[in-house]
Amino acid sequence: MKTRSNDILRKKIYIVIFRADTSAGKLFDLALLITILLSILSVFLESVAEFRNRHAELIQTAEWIFTSLFTLEYILRVYSTHKPWRYIFSFYGLIDLIAFLPSYLSLFFSGAQYLVVVRAFRLLRVFRILKLTRFMYEGRVLKSALKASLYKIVVFLSSVVTLVTIIGTLMYIIEGDASGFTSIPVSIYWAIVTITTVGYGDISPQSPLGQFLASILMIIGYGIIAVPTGIVSVEMARATEEAKRKCNYCYAPIHSDKDNFCAKCGKAI
Repeated sequence: MKTRSNDILRKKIYIVIFRADTSAGKLFDLALLITILLSILSVFLESVAEFRNRHAELIQTAEWIFTSLFTLEYILRVYSTHKPWRYIFSFYGLIDLIAFLPSYLSLFFSGAQYLVVVRAFRLLRVFRILKLTRFMYEGRVLKSALKASLYKIVVFLSSVVTLVTIIGTLMYIIEGDASGFTSIPVSIYWAIVTITTVGYGDISPQSPLGQFLASILMIIGYGIIAVPTGIVSVEMARATEEAKRKCNYCYAPIHSDKDNFCAKCGKAI
């Protein structure tokens, strides 16, 4: 009898916490989002020295209230789900855990409480709560494009790292300590800053040969900017074209442009 009562309780908690398609679940999730926003706001205000000095006790009290609520919520999520370990090691499960851990770590490590801004990741639930399926659809397209671009971008970045290493070493040999190129790592730092067109100006070549090499690197930098953009753009176009042939709800393939309904879920296309 007791076991059955526990099962009923777990089911009710599960419906409220995990089911955004119920009125209670939607209300809970909206309240959760507001709490997350307030907790992030309190962290921002704590970083302002004047506000922190005036309201230190209030901020600390509010943060521990938020931490207690998130801790209780996490425990209830683990308790109510049918597969606790699956939730614990899922993306949202890890984010939910990290959301309150920094507050406890701040008891041992000063400044760790500012890491609670990772709670912002929990705001991703707004897409599920408000059923913004179109955004989820676009997110899948972007994910597919980035995944397809991964190997090309890795090769591109490897080439860039090789280039800045060679040019940084050459600049160290040409300029040396007199111009601020005190070591090869410092010279590579200059090459990275130059090729990305950031140009801090804290180090600059003085000799004609060094300035000539820097000019070449700057010109290469402008050309390099377009490469990853082109790679991702091509893959985005390809992923978008492929996504057009899938259902917006269950993402099942659509076999014909004449189909008005998805063969898998029955939703209108």
